[in-house]
Amino acid sequence: MQTKTKVTVLKSAIHLINLAFIAQLYYLAILDQLGTDPVKEVIHATGINGLNLLLLTLCISPVAKRFKMGWLMQTRRLLGIYTFVYALLHLLNYIAFELQFDYSLLVSEIIKRPYITIGMVAISLLTPLAITSLKYYQRKMGRQWQSLHNWVYVIVILVCIHFYWSVKSDITEPVIYFGIMFTLLMLRRDKIKAWLKR
Repeated sequence: MQTKTKVTVLKSAIHLINLAFIAQLYYLAILDQLGTDPVKEVIHATGINGLNLLLLTLCISPVAKRFKMGWLMQTRRLLGIYTFVYALLHLLNYIAFELQFDYSLLVSEIIKRPYITIGMVAISLLTPLAITSLKYYQRKMGRQWQSLHNWVYVIVILVCIHFYWSVKSDITEPVIYFGIMFTLLMLRRDKIKAWLKR
C-alpha cells in the first residue's frame, strides 16, 4: 500500500471512530442509557478520551521512529485536533449540565477547586496549539511554531494532575495514566531539556 493511501485510510479511520463515539455518547445520553448519573458519565467520557488521544499523539513520534513508519507523523496533527475537540466538549458539558450555564458559579469553582483550576489552565494552553495546528501557521511561525507546540509536554502533565485530583476514591486509573505519561516524557527527555534551555 502506498504511503498516501495509508495516511488517507488512517485519517479516515480517526475521523470515523471519533465522530461515531461522540454521536453514540450523546445519543445514549438523550435516551437516558448512561446509568444512574448520565451527566457524570458524559463529562468523564469526553475528558478521558481527550487524555487518551493526547497520550496517543505523544506516542506517534517514538513509534514512527522505532518501526520506521514516518508516514504516521502525518496523522499527529489530526489526533491533536480531536484531543482539543474532546477537551472543549468536556468543558462545555461541565458548564452546561453540571453548572447550568451559571458563569459566576464557574468562576467560583475555578477559584475554589484546584482540579478545575488546573484543568482550565490546561485547556487554555491547548487552545493556541489547536488554532495553530494548520500548516499555514507552521510555515508562517517557523521555529516559533515548534517551540509553542512543545507546551504539549506541560499540558499532558497538567491533564494527568487534573484527572488525579478529580478522583475521589480509587486512584488506580489515574496512577496508570501517570505511568504512561512519565514513560512518554522520558522518551523525549533530550528534546524537553533542549526546549527548557532556550
